[in-house]
Amino acid sequence: MTTVIADGWTMTRRNMTHVIRAPEELILYFSLPIMFVLVFGYVFGSGMQVAGGGSYREFLLPGVFVMTMLYGLGATATGVALDLSRGVVDRFRSMPMARSALMTGRSAADLLRALLEMSTLLVCGLLVGWQWRQGVGKALLAVGLLLLLRIAITWVGIYLALLVRNPDTVGVIVFPAAFPLSAISNVFVSPELMPPVIGTISEWNPLSATVAAIRELFGNPGLGGDSWPAEHAMLLAVLWPVLLIATFAPLAVRRYQRLSR
Repeated sequence: MTTVIADGWTMTRRNMTHVIRAPEELILYFSLPIMFVLVFGYVFGSGMQVAGGGSYREFLLPGVFVMTMLYGLGATATGVALDLSRGVVDRFRSMPMARSALMTGRSAADLLRALLEMSTLLVCGLLVGWQWRQGVGKALLAVGLLLLLRIAITWVGIYLALLVRNPDTVGVIVFPAAFPLSAISNVFVSPELMPPVIGTISEWNPLSATVAAIRELFGNPGLGGDSWPAEHAMLLAVLWPVLLIATFAPLAVRRYQRLSR
């Protein structure tokens, strides 16, 4: 057990070292959510409506936090695919180390990276007028839900990389898959303001559950609706990531075990 933890930590440090040595990658993944805040919050914000009233920027920021967790999928999948294409994974598999270390190290490094991203985005949010209104305890719980979602997305990314294996192909797949998921959600617009069918899809979107839950915990506008997902957003914000982890973690492990076959 000690060896498994030590090997996992070694791989975590290795992945974090790559992040430190390539800060331009962090800047790239930060630029998209910041651009969304500026464009939707300042350019289109005056024309956007929030169900129940309230500041659109305060409505938008929790959605941007969740969207940032989603787009971490690209960093995870590309990083694992690069290791596969360069033969790094094969070299690690031939070494006397725990077989689980590669994936647990990637998952832990992505969690640390998510903490860094969230810290930066929280500061950016405060600078543009967003704030939490329910106390530090509920704010920390909201951050916990965001990190739980990021863990789930990390396992999706690991499986995608092990399945595709080509970093260029992974890069092409991620954005077309992630953008519709964030667009048909409550990130930018309340489901109540959407056409009925799209609004229903939006309410059951895994991203929408986390967005709605952290809006409630932060005390931001945008709460409402009498549908089951709207009334049980906190429960769904836990169940959706747990379901994704329970599905994709075993798939990733099985795929990893078959690499040498």
